[in-house]
Formats: sequence, structure tokens, C-alpha cells
Amino acid sequence: MSDDDRSERRTRLLASATDTLQSYSDILSPLAARFADRGHDLYLVGGSVRDAVLGRLAGDLDFTTDARPAVIAEILKAWGDAVWDTGIEFGTVSAAKDGATVEITTFRSDIYDQQSRNPVVTFGDTLEGDLVRRDFRINAMAVKLLADGGQEFCDPLDGMQDLLRGVIDTPAAPESSFNDDPLRMLRGVRFVSQLGFRMADRVLEATREMAGQIERITVERIRVELDKMICGDYPLEAVDLLVETGLAELVIPEIPGMKLTIDEHHQHKDVYQHSLTVLKQAIDLEDGEPDLVLRWAALLHDIGKPATRRHEERGGVSFHHHEVVGAKMVRKRMRKLKYPNAVVEDVAQLVFLHLRFHGYGDGKWTDSAVRRYVTDAGPLLDRLHKLVRADCTTRNRRRARRLQETYDHLEERIDVIKEAEDLDRVRPDLDGNAIMELLGLAPGPEVGQAWKYLKELRLDVGPMSREDAEAALRKWWTDRQNGD
Repeated sequence: MSDDDRSERRTRLLASATDTLQSYSDILSPLAARFADRGHDLYLVGGSVRDAVLGRLAGDLDFTTDARPAVIAEILKAWGDAVWDTGIEFGTVSAAKDGATVEITTFRSDIYDQQSRNPVVTFGDTLEGDLVRRDFRINAMAVKLLADGGQEFCDPLDGMQDLLRGVIDTPAAPESSFNDDPLRMLRGVRFVSQLGFRMADRVLEATREMAGQIERITVERIRVELDKMICGDYPLEAVDLLVETGLAELVIPEIPGMKLTIDEHHQHKDVYQHSLTVLKQAIDLEDGEPDLVLRWAALLHDIGKPATRRHEERGGVSFHHHEVVGAKMVRKRMRKLKYPNAVVEDVAQLVFLHLRFHGYGDGKWTDSAVRRYVTDAGPLLDRLHKLVRADCTTRNRRRARRLQETYDHLEERIDVIKEAEDLDRVRPDLDGNAIMELLGLAPGPEVGQAWKYLKELRLDVGPMSREDAEAALRKWWTDRQNGD
């Protein structure tokens, strides 16, 4: 892009940002006026300015000001519908009004302790001093909000040039920035995913050299960045960068570990590339918003292959039970990253089930097998459908079409059985109380065993009348008592 073209695009983007911010004038103008009345300046800053320039500003707005935290709190309490000051010791006060959330922070001039990422907070007196401490230049732009509704674009670090070039670069030397806060390395990868930008060469090199510093960061903060990365618009490029820089080896080593394994069909360079393809195809099947569980399951579905790799006599490679091993690995890694239990179990279950369909063959599953497939998937069934379809990456068009048609047939059978019975809630035809009454049992493990028998029977034969269920249970109990 020539300098003239870049200048013209800069002008267009600034005009677009002005139009975007105009739609927030009901919030921005009154707020700026309140700060001006107290003798203070107010600036929209950071990601809010970046996203306004890119035309993707959401409802959360970040500001900075020369006002001290106590003054910010007073202004917001008189303006907002709700105010919270849990970050006031770091100079931040937040408020909500008319569906928007604002976060206002006093100019900062942080000094880091060089051991953790925790800053020793000191308040600054200039906008430039506040901007230079930020992670990347694209996040170091500001818009001064005037009391009369006017706006002044402030870009002392030339973040707009980086934005126009699609580059992620630091205000100062990246080594200094990352030494202050190593999480910024992972944030850089995340911005690659969210914006489709590339890392500046010096930032990429510093990340490679300093990747080990990420171990200073808590797993909770790392998890947040990983989730934002996987849910971005360009996650494949970001995952590649995570691996290339060595960060993946430290935060989720199972991903680069897949590079060691050639997949059994020899259709991809390795399982790692296959998994990226599955992730892309799963994303293509999403309905609207990014699906965190589906995306992680797609990326990690084959992480059990390195541990189960076996070379066969005729030169082939097998990965028997890699779905079982993979599910265990998912649980272990995601628990280390302190994911919520529900997310851990959902991703692990999808990994565990992703091969089940391949036993379907030419549609020869019994109705019982179809019921078990649906029951085992439970509320994950729709995601399992997407994962299985995404996992078809063969370059053989005829084979790919046959696999998709076979899965179409399975889904059709599921729909037919669902019409005839409630597959979403497969339960025994007798509850625990009825079982105890029928068999004369007190509460205990035998009631659970009877309930499990009835559930298995329900899956095998479908809905039963109460009379048939009672007769089957009595026979099971008699056989059990007789030792059969």
C-alpha cells in the first residue's frame, strides 16, 4: 500500500470511527460534560478506539482521565444506573447505564515488580504517559471527548499506522514490555486471532525468546486469553503462532505434541494439520456465535493419538482407543487450566464420542444402538453431529460423500425414533420408589442396580408399558436371587 493510499484509508477510517462514536453520543457527551464541569479531561481509549476505527465497537467502553479515582466515583454515582469500584485501588471505577458498560481509569504510570505480572500502581498526569504503558500501539490510541460533543483523535505513538498495516507492535521495545507483563505475548497471539493481523518481526522474535516467562502468569489469566484466541475470527493462524513461538509447549503442550504423529490415512502432513482442518470445518458449521466447547473439541479431538500410535506389520499406523486416552488428556489439561467442570466434561465427552459413528458402517445399527448414541451424547448431540461431520477431511471425494451420506442416514433415523419416543429423556419406566415397593427393598445399592437394569432395557427395546417393565424387573430380580 502506497503512502497516498494509506493516507486516504486513514481518513476513511477516522470518518468511520466518528460515525460509530456518534451512535454512542447519548453516553459520551453527557459523561464528557460532567468531567469537564469538574475540570478534567475524558478520553475514550485502547481497544474501544481500535474497534471504533475498525467499525466493530461493542457496548463496553474504556476511558482514561486525569481525574483521580475518588472523583471518578463521584461523577459515575451521579450519572450511572449502577456503579462498582472493586478496581478503585488500581484507579478503575465502572458503571452501567442504558445497556452500556463504561470503565474509567485514572492515567497510569505502572512499575512492574519483574517477578509476577502485578504492577505497582502509580497515577500519571499525562495522556502520553498512560498510552506508552499499554501493550500494543493499536491499543494506544485515544479520542478526547469534548463537553460540546466534539472529538479529537490522539495518536502520539502512531498506532493508526500499525492498524493500517495490520501489524501488532509494542510502544517500546517488546523485551521490556513482555518482561513487565508476560501475558502480553499471549495477548499478541489473541489479537492475531481476533483481528487477522500479523506480529511485527521484533515482537515475534521477542516472543520466541521470552516464551518461558509465561510461567509467571496465573493459569486463570492464560485460560481467558486462550478462549478469546480460539473464539476469534482467525483461530487457525493464532494456533499456528502459539505453536511457532513456543508458547503452546508451555500452556497447552498437547497441541504441538500432535505434530509428531502421521494420521492413519496419510492424507495430512500430520495429526496437527488434520486437527486444524477439523477446527476450520467445525467453525463453518456453527450457528451464529463462536461455540467455545465445539471449537476446543475440534482442535483437541485427536490429542490421544501420539500416546496410542502403533506401527503395524504392513507399514500402516494405528491409534486404537485414542478417543478414550484423548478424553482423559482433555480432562487433565483443562483442569490444570482451571476450566469450569461443565466445560471440561463437555469437551472430554465430545472427544470420547467422536469415533462412535464410525461403527455405524452401512446403516446396520439397531434402534438400540441409535438410542445409546443419542443418550450418551445427551445435550451435546448437536455439537457431536457437527464434530463428526467436521472430522471428515479425506481428499477422496467419493469417500467423503459416502461418509456424509451415511451420517445423513443416521440423523434421519434419530429423527424417526425421536418422533416415536422421547429420546431426549430416556429413563426407566419405574422410578426408585416404585422399584423399592415392587421388590420390597430398602434404600441402597440394589435399588440403583435395578434402576440401571431398567434403563439398559429401555435403551434396548424402547418405551415399555408399566406392566411389562414390572414383569421384566421381577424376572431380573428372581434370576439374580437364583444366581443366574
